Order: sequence, then structure tokens, then C-alpha cells
Amino acid sequence: MRKRDALPQIADLPRMSASQLQAVHRELFGAEHPISNCQHLRRKIAWHLQAARDGSLPESVRQYAIAIARGTELRLRISKNASRRQAGFLLEQTVTTTVVQTRDARLPMPGSLIVKKYKAEVVVVKVLNDGFEYDGRRFSSLSAIAGEITGTRWNGFAFFGLEKGAHRAR
Repeated sequence: MRKRDALPQIADLPRMSASQLQAVHRELFGAEHPISNCQHLRRKIAWHLQAARDGSLPESVRQYAIAIARGTELRLRISKNASRRQAGFLLEQTVTTTVVQTRDARLPMPGSLIVKKYKAEVVVVKVLNDGFEYDGRRFSSLSAIAGEITGTRWNGFAFFGLEKGAHRAR
């Protein structure tokens, strides 16, 4: 095994074979790279060698990268990871997950039935993944169903009494 001061120069990397690149990677990072793509290995090793030689990123570039990251979900993950590092946790032993709400919180889960008594009739609406089913027909909104039933324009959530549940859930 070669010593750290005997690492190849960046100019040497294009002439190295895959096995030689893997050996350099193993020395720099402590493990073989799972991808044996020579070009990928050359780029990764070259970046590491250049960062070691030139002192990594200048502070101005780091601040610019942070400014770009502001307002993105990545920023949240980075700040969580930074706080985990400060607490002494290894990032390989932590998991960051996010639940993204893709449906209106006022709606029941798909497959549920919304039951409403209107005048002398019981109205049953089935919630689907991409709409609603009423009276054997598909509708894209509860407002369309409420209009069909009453003959006038209605807010579907108000007609079916779903707005109150959203306020209680908050």
C-alpha cells in the first residue's frame, strides 16, 4: 500500500486502469467504490486531490452555495444533518424522512364513503384516488356533486360538512 504523500497527481489519473483507480480510492476513502466506472472514479479522485491541495472550497463559494440552497427542501435536510453531526451521531446511522401531503387534508382516504342527508334523501359519495363517485358516475370535485344534487352552486366541502373536520384537525 502506498503512502499518502505518494498519491498520484491529477495528470496521472487518465493513464490509470480501473484496478489502479480502485486502489487509490481505497487508500483515500477507506473502501472500494461500488461503481467501477473509470471516468467517475477519476473525477472523484481528482476532486479530492485538488481539494486537498487547494484547501477545499473558498468561504465565498460556500456562502454562495448556501444562498442557493435557501428555500429548498435540501436546506432542511442539511440543517438536520448538521445538528445530528454536532450531537455526535454518524449520518450513516440516521434517517431523514418527510411526509408530503398530496391530498387535501379535509378529504377522507380513498375508498371512504361520505354520507349526507339532504331533504328526504341520503346521499352517498365514494372517495376515489382521482375524484369521487356518486350515483354511478365519476365527478372531479365535491362541488360538482353538490351542484348536481341541489341544482345550485355550492362549495363541496361546506355542503358535505367537511370544513369543520379540517378546523378540528388543526
